[in-house]
Amino acid sequence: MPASVAFFGIRHHGPGSARRLVEALDALAPRVVLIEGPADASDLLPLLADPDMVPPVALLTYAEDNPADASFFPFAHWSPEYQAARWAVNHGAALRFIDLPASDRLTPADDADELAASDAVTRDPIGALAAAAGYDDGESWWSDVIEANPAPGPVFAAVADAMTALRADRPLPAREAAREAHMRLEIARAVRESDSAIAVVCGAWHVPALAEKRPQAADRDLLKGRARTKVRATWAPWTAPRLARASGYGAGVVAPGWCAHLWDAGDRENRDSVWLARVARLLRDRGHFVSTASVIEAQRLGVALAALRGRPAAGFEELRDASIACLTFGERTVWNDIAAELLIGSAVGAIPAAVPLAPLLEDLQRQQKAARLKPEALERELAVDLRSDSGALRSTLLHRLAALDVPWGQLVDAGRSRGTFRENWRLCWLPEFAVRLVENLVHGATIAEAAAARLTAAMQDEADLGRLAALVRSAMLADLGAAVEIGIAALETRAALTSDCRMLLDALPPMADIVRYGEARAGAAAHLTALMPRIVVQAALALPYAARGLDAEAAAALRTSILAADGAIALAELGPEVTESWRQALHALLDDAATTRLVSGLAARLLYEAGAIAADPIADLLGRMLSPGTPFADAAGFFEGFFAGASARLIHDAALRGAVDGWLMGLDEADFVTSLPLFRRVFAGLDRSERRRLLDAVGNRGGSGGAGYRLTDAAAAHWPAHFAHLVDLLNNGARA
Repeated sequence: MPASVAFFGIRHHGPGSARRLVEALDALAPRVVLIEGPADASDLLPLLADPDMVPPVALLTYAEDNPADASFFPFAHWSPEYQAARWAVNHGAALRFIDLPASDRLTPADDADELAASDAVTRDPIGALAAAAGYDDGESWWSDVIEANPAPGPVFAAVADAMTALRADRPLPAREAAREAHMRLEIARAVRESDSAIAVVCGAWHVPALAEKRPQAADRDLLKGRARTKVRATWAPWTAPRLARASGYGAGVVAPGWCAHLWDAGDRENRDSVWLARVARLLRDRGHFVSTASVIEAQRLGVALAALRGRPAAGFEELRDASIACLTFGERTVWNDIAAELLIGSAVGAIPAAVPLAPLLEDLQRQQKAARLKPEALERELAVDLRSDSGALRSTLLHRLAALDVPWGQLVDAGRSRGTFRENWRLCWLPEFAVRLVENLVHGATIAEAAAARLTAAMQDEADLGRLAALVRSAMLADLGAAVEIGIAALETRAALTSDCRMLLDALPPMADIVRYGEARAGAAAHLTALMPRIVVQAALALPYAARGLDAEAAAALRTSILAADGAIALAELGPEVTESWRQALHALLDDAATTRLVSGLAARLLYEAGAIAADPIADLLGRMLSPGTPFADAAGFFEGFFAGASARLIHDAALRGAVDGWLMGLDEADFVTSLPLFRRVFAGLDRSERRRLLDAVGNRGGSGGAGYRLTDAAAAHWPAHFAHLVDLLNNGARA
């Protein structure tokens, strides 16, 4: 007898579809199970039933000559195709994919796929059915009818009828027509080879076309001349967030966590209460009080909302609204604190050891072997000497992985030493790094190619000069010469076009690091040795104008940028002319009355530390800026700008200490108390011994800290509370 063929139109990631499908397979008991998927990857399909295969996982196919040309076919444990594959293996049924092979390439005729983009029904048939049923979106309609419906009825027959009506007289894109022709031929082959029941599991949209009787010769003609290429296929671990539609996955679902709950809960009547109990547990774990009575009320409200909205059962939207009302007392921010963990999840899949690896993972294993670095789960320290071949190889590998967002190694005390030939790393391998490498396959097939492509793309999209310079530094440390050249060219172009002072200043520290590391890396930073002085001069010209009339936040940000840029200029040793232009810009900040005092205070200190202003003139300047005639806010800003991060100078410099003492003595008590947070910030950098030495210097005593100090009668009369506050501040460090 000829084989009978049953078609099961499913949603690719739907727990309700998966449950109904398993029930239908149990009833049909087919000896052959055909699944929509790349036909040349059929040999990997039975691995889904391997006990060591832990979803979510993805079937990865990629072209051998261009691994960046890759495709992923994700599966969750609640995906119908996954359940169909497990059913077939467990029941001894033949199992294979029937869609166009992964080796099939796009052809010129496939340009007709653009037709689908203009056809709303072809693009979203579920949405069209939802609109016809009076729903605003296809997700809610499908959930009500299939996924969460406690009594869905003959689902597959109804879906097939609906799709038949939608497809009537509708043109089909060329690639879709080729896919369906290939699947029909594979079904026909299975019919010839089997005399028992055959189950076809495919997307609901394809059911009418696959069930239709068409001449096989016409289908073969449709597939003639299609381009092919050699491909490889493997399984790769996947993540729950990558199953979400928000990740950009076109076939994704809104809430993978909710879908997993629907599959695990099945058709049990307590499905809603189990979900709400999980919500309550997460809230309690974060320190929120949630009573059992509130959970009961939330369950009742969820059911009532579903009835008001005409839904057969409460969905995650109704239970979300009920949770916000009853469990978080209307505070949506509390709900948002758990929403990602609840609705998306953080599950990471695992694949059996026998599965062939993806190209980046294979390349990583080769690089690990060459560098003699073994991945370990426990942290360990690694010292790298860049002057040795093995040290340079290890450093390059770790920097390239960091560029791919795979921080297997993290630099310890990065940037604290002027030595350029040694790096200290802390290594710790985490399982999710394999997932990140698989995700980076879109950038290249090897660690070097992927890191270079990823950094290059980031450089081309980066508008901020400072972040662009940091990307160039990352490319240089990773020994990616082509990416470095592209980044330096982008730096030159954008530096010439920008007049933003802070952006120019923020570009200098990473550029100085590049110049410094040029001695220890294969790629010399000759271009930057010429570019960096130009940026310094541009920043110097813009600085006096950028420092005028700033509010507190903007002034603090500019102060941070100036401080970092000054250190970078000193580190890069750009020559006396460049250094002099920078110092002239700092002098201009002192001469301009419109300069924000926090910034001019920093400029004065930097010039003093560089020897550009002698001790006596700087004491006179500080005395003027802190004189009684200066507004309190201006004086306080200059004081903070000068001494924040450099308060230890007050221990050794009597002239500076005298100017500050005179200012403090002139403050009334209210202003002094108002300034205590400022003093706290300024003196926070002093350790215990430095605070004691400063008190010794202020009180003209030795070794006893602030204890036992006495004010002169004149000081006590003029400054009744100041000294006690200051002694307490210095004696207790951060406590004001």
